[in-house]
Amino acid sequence: MSETTTDVLVVGAGNAAMCAALAAREHGVSVTVLERANEDESGGNSRFTAGAIRFAHNGVEDLVHVLPDLTEEERTTVDFGVYTREQYFDDMARVTQYRADPDLVEILIDSSLDTLKWMRMKGVRFQPSYGRQAFKVDGRYKFWGGLCVEAWGGGPGLVENLTAACAREGIEIRYRTRAVSLLVEDGQVRGAVVRSGPRTETIRAKAVVLASGGFEANTEWRTRYLGPGWDLAKVRGSRFNTGDGIRMALDIGAMPYGNWSGAHAVGWDRNSPEFGDLAVGDNFQKHSYPLGIMVNARGERFVDEGADFRNYTYAKYGHVILSQPGQFAWQIFDSKVIPMLRDEYRIRQVTKARADSLEELATKLDDVDPEGFLRTVREYNAAVMTDVKFDPTVKDGRGTRGLAVPKSNWANVLDTPPYEAYAVTCGITFTFGGLRVDSEGCVLDTEAEPIPGLYAAGELLGGLFYFNYPGGTGLMSGAVFGRLAGDGAGKRAGGLNS
Repeated sequence: MSETTTDVLVVGAGNAAMCAALAAREHGVSVTVLERANEDESGGNSRFTAGAIRFAHNGVEDLVHVLPDLTEEERTTVDFGVYTREQYFDDMARVTQYRADPDLVEILIDSSLDTLKWMRMKGVRFQPSYGRQAFKVDGRYKFWGGLCVEAWGGGPGLVENLTAACAREGIEIRYRTRAVSLLVEDGQVRGAVVRSGPRTETIRAKAVVLASGGFEANTEWRTRYLGPGWDLAKVRGSRFNTGDGIRMALDIGAMPYGNWSGAHAVGWDRNSPEFGDLAVGDNFQKHSYPLGIMVNARGERFVDEGADFRNYTYAKYGHVILSQPGQFAWQIFDSKVIPMLRDEYRIRQVTKARADSLEELATKLDDVDPEGFLRTVREYNAAVMTDVKFDPTVKDGRGTRGLAVPKSNWANVLDTPPYEAYAVTCGITFTFGGLRVDSEGCVLDTEAEPIPGLYAAGELLGGLFYFNYPGGTGLMSGAVFGRLAGDGAGKRAGGLNS
């Protein structure tokens, strides 16, 4: 078996991995990145995301450091809002049912803005998320839900920018190279055994960073840890995220941590492919459900579509859809709100029905009981609190009265043709269970002691998300903890070099 050396070895090539590589390189050490995929499919789930990123800020005075291209008109006329440290803490606590590791949450939030500034310095560009996170109210764009920025060019743009930054820094990226096991000597991680095609080799390193994603693309692991039915979920992103990094770490005694039975899963086009399609990217998602209703095969509503801003519900509603008969649902809208639907509703690859009456629509909803659907709509329409003003930029309290399944906000009577419906199933994004790390990103063993030379970041980090997550926190977490892990690995390698 051949053998090569590097100072820091990074497993994975997505957002977290690349941030780790760039942070390690700042210590003057050599860095090698391993990417299991080919170059065209590289970047893990980061390439498939829309690029939204959540961070604490106090308005335009902070945003200009991340968005230096903002025009003077945008600075003065767009309502970007503020998203304070306290609001971020409250959101993380609330949506994870107060289970998120407080130390990890504190690192995430307090490092969020500074990490984006650092990424900007590395050449990563960001832009306002107008098409997904803003409504125009009285001629003025208003952002809502604490989220206003996305990576320029979405996920593909993010991966492109990070890859270019690594190239400028002289970081080697080896594509079609899969890490299969960690090399451990005298209780310290000293590299990894890797496979590239039929060839196996050892890469020795002074530190290893695992940032190769969760196990969402591993059907057997999904069923084992998430439960029955999860083998039927679509995979929104990379087909290569099968839990390799987690498995390698557990094999040498790392501590499993976090919500191993939980995952980020959304409403995803019912007829989308088994894995993500880079030509479509994130656009199979369908996240405007708060503006309408969702019905199952019985034609019945089964969830409060307006329980909260979609940022705080979409990552858990995929699981709810998966539990419905046939693992699907239809989202229903009328022409009052159709112009407000998010960008992904306008792509060509959608499972869609359109009709000029509800009775006609009922006949076009594949696999749905027409009578049940019409009964549900009649009951829903009669229950809408039409005396309350509709306002999509706030939780407006325009709900329903007397329904077994209420709608708490943004309820509108379905009465204005034409009507549109979109079929969705469950699309899994990433799994929540993973490895435990300390405040320097070093992986802990089952005795809660650091494993010398081993660091972790990204989706395989456990303890941060439980049951749900605030939209845009995945990329932020990857960047923050990737930078943290890379910094720790770089310091270690630099110290051993001296």
